[in-house]
Amino acid sequence: MNIFKVYRLYVAAFVIMFCLVHTPFGITVSNGMGKTMIFKPVALSTTADNEHTTSLMLIYDSLHLASMGLSHEAFDYAVKGYIYLKNKGKLHNKRVLSIIDFTKPSSQKRLFILDVTSYKVLFNTYVAHGQNTGQEYANKFSNKLESYQSSLGFYVTTGTYMGKNGFSMQLDGLENGFNDQADERAIVMHGAPYVSEAFIKHRGYIGRSHGCPAVPQQLNKPIIEKIKNGSCLFIYSDNKAYLSRSRILNA
Repeated sequence: MNIFKVYRLYVAAFVIMFCLVHTPFGITVSNGMGKTMIFKPVALSTTADNEHTTSLMLIYDSLHLASMGLSHEAFDYAVKGYIYLKNKGKLHNKRVLSIIDFTKPSSQKRLFILDVTSYKVLFNTYVAHGQNTGQEYANKFSNKLESYQSSLGFYVTTGTYMGKNGFSMQLDGLENGFNDQADERAIVMHGAPYVSEAFIKHRGYIGRSHGCPAVPQQLNKPIIEKIKNGSCLFIYSDNKAYLSRSRILNA
């Protein structure tokens, strides 16, 4: 055989093998029982971050978070910020992700605390917003001192202390212009008697704080013990100013 023919055959074989390996395609076959099975292509290169993000996204459906009242948008944004903060080394307690969904009324359980390692809902309960943020719904937000409004965005939980509201946990606001005044404003998590179903039955909504994400008194300590010392807390609203300007969400 002419050496040039051999060379052409070699090149053709190489091209075919290259296409088989690198071209995505699907194969449809029968399993012999009247059913068709479709084999989908597998990504050739998947980073650990992409795999982790994908596994986190599956939590929403597997834990039926929609039926519990958590909006898909709040969850998606929370996961994005959690991954960002984890990669930046900001989280010491990577097991827990806490989400407050302020698109829901305060008469609904809008605090979701998730174990993203074992895929469990640890807590789903009521949480207060600031008294100047709204009555039943949270719709006005501020980062200013004495505003008595809630602040949106990502926080990292820090240490605990005993204060005028009992056992409390400090929060470190990570978003400039949105919640970075949390320490100066004394925005902390604590228990409050006005965060209760009894209050809802009387008023139709829970009481309001000075901007703190206050929780039911009976759950205050177990919640704080679970999420303290470096976990991610995300306070969400479909607020256009925040969503368009958040450096974390738009990173």
